[in-house]
Amino acid sequence: MSNLKNLPAPSPEQGLNRYLQEIRKFPMLEPEEEYMLAKRWVDHEDSSAAHQLVTSHLRLAAKIAMGYRGYGLPQAEVISEANVGLMQAVKRFDPEKGFRLATYAMWWIRAAIQEYILRSWSLVKLGTTSAQKKLFFNLRKAKARIGALEEGDLRPEKVKQIATDLGVTEDEVISMNRRLSGGDASLNVMVGTDGDSSTQWQDWLEDENADQAADYEEKDELDTRRELLHQAMEVLNDREKDILLQRRLQDQPVTLEKLSEQYGVSRERIRQIEVRAFEKLQKRMKELAAEKGMLENA
Repeated sequence: MSNLKNLPAPSPEQGLNRYLQEIRKFPMLEPEEEYMLAKRWVDHEDSSAAHQLVTSHLRLAAKIAMGYRGYGLPQAEVISEANVGLMQAVKRFDPEKGFRLATYAMWWIRAAIQEYILRSWSLVKLGTTSAQKKLFFNLRKAKARIGALEEGDLRPEKVKQIATDLGVTEDEVISMNRRLSGGDASLNVMVGTDGDSSTQWQDWLEDENADQAADYEEKDELDTRRELLHQAMEVLNDREKDILLQRRLQDQPVTLEKLSEQYGVSRERIRQIEVRAFEKLQKRMKELAAEKGMLENA
């Protein structure tokens, strides 16, 4: 993927609006076109095909990055990290699994952004428990839900409500809110672009297609789907689960030949088990999604 070094890059000096305008020039792909490009990359490592896959999804990466604008970090850097996640997704994307690249890439983009944010905010100070990480990435949404997004220190009853909703202590809510509120202020710093000294950082982030509420909803849906996957895995026996994990749910899939040696069966038998396990997993996820009332999104 060497020619991906020539991708457009956001920078505060040029202004993010200019970057957004530039990436809108890249056309979206039809499903058939996306599939063929992905096959060219997988089968022949065609870097030009990978380049088209990446550039056609730069708008997706930027849109997701907009949902993380409340952490006091340079938005150009957040978008750059999103693009890194996008490139990792393209590198690992398997068009034969039946879903679109955008669906797969969302996981990698969000993971890259969150890892960057956590590094930047220092986990030593933030805490490393899963509940504290959940608080870090969901506090703004929780505040918006109860109408407290613009407040400084939260009122005691709202602190208690958020702490209960997110499963953390009230002290953790207060501390995190003060840190994030301090970070938010940097978005209102006056900067100059093209001779205009009345522009704020947040003005650069405006995108007529961006919907921060929708981004938060997408993150919740992503978390829900991860939980569905975890629950659905219980429908598989130990061999099916192990083969599926090694073949489809890790960065470097294990070869059919290695698994055939491990289990003492033919490579074709391993492939059959993999396919059957994947079908069982899909069916169970749809059943769980229906039970949770989200079948239309499954």
